[in-house]
Amino acid sequence: MLRFVFLCSNPGWGGSEELWAEAAALLVEGGHSVSIFKHDVDPKHPRICRLLAQGCHIYDLWHFFLPGRVRLPKTLYRVTGVLTRGARQTAALRAIGPILRVLLTNLNPDLVVISQGANFDGVILGDLCRIVGCPYVIISHRATDYYWPSDKSRVVMRSAFQAALRCYFVSQHNLRLTEFQMGETLVNAEVVRNPFLVSGSPLPWPDTQDHSIKLACVARLDAGEKGQDILLQVLARPHWRTRNLSVSFFGSGPNSEALRGLAEHLALKNVDFPGFTSDVDSIWKRHHALVLASRTEGLPLSLIEAMMCDRFGIVTNEGGTAEVVEDSRTGFVADSAKVDEFDKAMERAWAMRDEWKSIGQAAGIAVRTMVPLDPAACFTAKLLGVVDSLGASLPRRELQTGSIDLSDPSSLLQPGIATKLRN
Repeated sequence: MLRFVFLCSNPGWGGSEELWAEAAALLVEGGHSVSIFKHDVDPKHPRICRLLAQGCHIYDLWHFFLPGRVRLPKTLYRVTGVLTRGARQTAALRAIGPILRVLLTNLNPDLVVISQGANFDGVILGDLCRIVGCPYVIISHRATDYYWPSDKSRVVMRSAFQAALRCYFVSQHNLRLTEFQMGETLVNAEVVRNPFLVSGSPLPWPDTQDHSIKLACVARLDAGEKGQDILLQVLARPHWRTRNLSVSFFGSGPNSEALRGLAEHLALKNVDFPGFTSDVDSIWKRHHALVLASRTEGLPLSLIEAMMCDRFGIVTNEGGTAEVVEDSRTGFVADSAKVDEFDKAMERAWAMRDEWKSIGQAAGIAVRTMVPLDPAACFTAKLLGVVDSLGASLPRRELQTGSIDLSDPSSLLQPGIATKLRN
């Protein structure tokens, strides 16, 4: 039995959680031990419930105590948020770093898997693994041209990536940009794919009684990243107001009310906000194409899912989108996340609307040459291969996870957290 630890820097649950979560589930099913440390654990989230039921040990980083049973303020627990958020972030690292070192020493894993929502928000965790001597890999789910690490953070970033056994990225764009930001080539890097939340089978082309065109914007309602405000401004232009077209904004997020307010302010009658749905197939049974005006991306999971269903995307050239979409053949790519540029991409799509069904079919064929049918199984095999390449481990003492005594200064977990999560 191998021991795996997953350290997740991204709070909440989004597309970047699916890969590590599926891998953790497969590892437990294979008889291995899995411990997960993450911010903002929702014990009622279906994915968390599934992992717990399968036997994973899950801990919320907000439940840690400092020595002397002094609880950290919540602001200090955002240790794995963006590294350049000033003094608060520095204080968090100083406070939680020693705790994580002790935890890693006690758990003594065969491999640590660090999953970060961007490309340097979790590198401090990698540096801690390096210091402790735990073998680790890093998954990076997004890299942003306009957001670079500070010079101090870059030192930690380079150290963490250099010492990682493997560095996984979800697109070539993200890999190249990370290398540019560090000023060096990562010889231990490769691209992996996120698991998709659809059946993987093509869906029949939707027929509408009024011959209307229905687009879906499937993304977290976060305008700063996903650019829904750009799309709303395009739809407010006179030529789009008069067309037999509607857009449904699926998802939830921090700008939910703001985007609804913007749609109302623009007096848009052809948009609606159905909210979040876990049944992604149902979206593509009723909609003809994805429309996504992202300002930053890794590789949008919603784009892969749409293409798997024989739908295409109207997207921006951010992250890895242009790596999987060929403009005017398997979708439409705006040169940048600007209103005028996205309007042009939508106009190109509108001019070819009689060919949309065949474009969707071409997208479905293309994506299957780039994304494996079971990305999580492929990634899990890579993790096992990394451990196998390390050779036989040294004998290790056993650790009874979940029963750490606070009277032992080397045990810094709140007692019973795993039990509380299970209940």
